[in-house]
Amino acid sequence: MVEDNQIKAQVSPFAVREGEIKTFDGKDGYVSMNQIIHKINIGHISDIHFTILELVNEFEFITSRQIYQMLEWKGINPKSQDKLNNKLEQLVKSKILTRYYFTSEEGKGIYRIYCLEKMGKYLLTSKEIECKWQQTDNVKPVPMIKKRLAGNQTIIAYLRKVKAFDSYVVKPVLNAKISGKVFKATGGSVKLTKNNKSIVFLFEVLRREPEWQKKLVDKMQMYKEFYENFVQGDSGYSSMPQLILVCEDDKHTAEAFKEIVKNNLEIPQIRLYFTTDLRQNNETLENTLIEFKLDETTKKYKMFNVEAKILGV
Repeated sequence: MVEDNQIKAQVSPFAVREGEIKTFDGKDGYVSMNQIIHKINIGHISDIHFTILELVNEFEFITSRQIYQMLEWKGINPKSQDKLNNKLEQLVKSKILTRYYFTSEEGKGIYRIYCLEKMGKYLLTSKEIECKWQQTDNVKPVPMIKKRLAGNQTIIAYLRKVKAFDSYVVKPVLNAKISGKVFKATGGSVKLTKNNKSIVFLFEVLRREPEWQKKLVDKMQMYKEFYENFVQGDSGYSSMPQLILVCEDDKHTAEAFKEIVKNNLEIPQIRLYFTTDLRQNNETLENTLIEFKLDETTKKYKMFNVEAKILGV
């Protein structure tokens, strides 16, 4: 597998491209549960297949590379990306998983996205594993899927590269008290622990989708409510979590910050940090966070890299 720091991409693979569509790359036809049970009984579907299935269930949409990295983290050796892809192909052929890729004017996407099929849900339920998947989940729009994939990449970067990493949550739920709205951080969260002190990072993923500025304003209003009315124990947090906005690139961070300032959505209770998809490919994450500060001389905001020692290896 190509290591993160060997990736030379100039544009994030999870950036939204104009006119992009999701293209089905799974299998048509019918597969019976009896056929699947037979494959399990003769060992063609084994424990590692079930672990893959659990990962897809947990993350909802995930790439084969992300599955490979998560298996490694769990102490399971996939041996090679090709061997893992063969296992994924078996699950797709059995209609336990399904597969998509993205197509735009620039051509076909370089990676495949895996998600559950109905048979996958049946198998997980039979093992008493909670599975909230429903068929309509697979028709979610491209930007929503890319937010999930960028969030996956961020979580995986933290669990692989940050010594203080403790745990993660794929879909953390928060409560905006005034409006009574329940919402989720689109990129998930990680808990970091060092010297018996813990902090949670919430990741909100932004994409340049249609009307993304309005969607950012609506989401930041809910975050503002959450932080301005925070008391210990809210949404299960013993202390105030740190919000980090994950953008497509550095220019996008400036565009997003401008929208936040323009709409008076700064949150005085926290320092608002930004990062980008490609920064997660760095060997260490110590210098991957961005902060905007007001220059007292020019009265203009400037972008600064934040040195966060807790993100060291």
